[in-house]
Amino acid sequence: MQVDQQTDRLNVAGGKSVTVLGATGSIGQSTLDVVISNQGGFRVEALTAIRSVDKLAAAARQTSARFAAIADPALYRELKDALVGTVTEAAAGPAALIEAAQRPADWVMAAIVGASGLEPTLAAVDRGVTIALANKECLVCAGSMFMERVRASGATVLPVDSEHNAVFQALTAGRRSDVWRVILTASGGPFRGWAREAIRRATPQQALQHPNWTMGPKITIDSATMMNKGLELIEAHHLFGLESRQLDVLVHPQSVVHGLVEYRDGSVVAQLGAPDMRIPIAHALAYPERIESKASRLDLARLGSLTFEPPDLARFPALKLARAAMEAGGSTPTVLNAANEVAVAEFLAGRISFGRIVDLVEDVLAVGTRQGLTRAAVNLQEVLAIDHSARKLTRDLLPEIAVKAT
Repeated sequence: MQVDQQTDRLNVAGGKSVTVLGATGSIGQSTLDVVISNQGGFRVEALTAIRSVDKLAAAARQTSARFAAIADPALYRELKDALVGTVTEAAAGPAALIEAAQRPADWVMAAIVGASGLEPTLAAVDRGVTIALANKECLVCAGSMFMERVRASGATVLPVDSEHNAVFQALTAGRRSDVWRVILTASGGPFRGWAREAIRRATPQQALQHPNWTMGPKITIDSATMMNKGLELIEAHHLFGLESRQLDVLVHPQSVVHGLVEYRDGSVVAQLGAPDMRIPIAHALAYPERIESKASRLDLARLGSLTFEPPDLARFPALKLARAAMEAGGSTPTVLNAANEVAVAEFLAGRISFGRIVDLVEDVLAVGTRQGLTRAAVNLQEVLAIDHSARKLTRDLLPEIAVKAT
């Protein structure tokens, strides 16, 4: 009887065609793991990657994907050769990523890291399909425009970030007009108990040691600075139509409670789960049904206790900076994100210290505001132009930041 019920659920979700933009990253790989573990419920239409030819070809072979696109055009021949004898069509270049997004899939995982994921994700949005959103830059860089395109096309956006997915689930407990506050949780990253000066001197190796989650390097560094949580506040602002005063953050080291919604009557509804991205991915993949995720089951008795504390804005100023950018509006979050992407890359390359990541972003925001970069963008081209200018400005300010004493 249980087998029959599971089959019914897969048939409801079922035969659903899936595209994964960013198939070789941690979110993309977790998505494919859920798809493969629910054999028969899903068909893979298209997969994309930036440069990881071997991982992309392996995923395409394993899932019999119809289309695989690599962003770097110089890697086309390598990808095509790797797919010889398969049913998968190979393509390369930025236009190929757009083509992948436009192919006839019912459900598109938007998991390309960074602002480079904005254009392909919008191409999928314009088709009016279901978008599982794991690329936070779509909302950070172009939140108002992105949500307008969603409304115009009739697309459905399902949040995949564990925090936003948790809030999405908790919002089903009441009317949106009765929501008092939304709380996103943060693990605190690897430096939660560190002194401020020790944090500023942290090495890339130390910053990449996240205590709970296995993620890509960029998002792991963002977690260490807590910029990730600041970007998530901006996401929540656009996703759920909430003002800054309705958004809060709690540090929760166990990463079991992922998000909470407080209602006007004082009730607080929370979503709990093991720290495994396959849980929110499975929720979005089968929504409104439920499927297996292969994640570990939550054992609260073994955990024993769950703790919470307010974030320390003195030790983690990125959170305060991101909230200020959200409140400033316009393209301030776009500049924030661009500067942070460059600063994180420079830190990982060993050219600036950990403490200088947020210093550099703050300097770029100040100079960018004076130069008019934070004006509101009216279309995608303006968003991309502002992003480009902010990156250039960040690199221009790098020498000054790099030589400052920490």
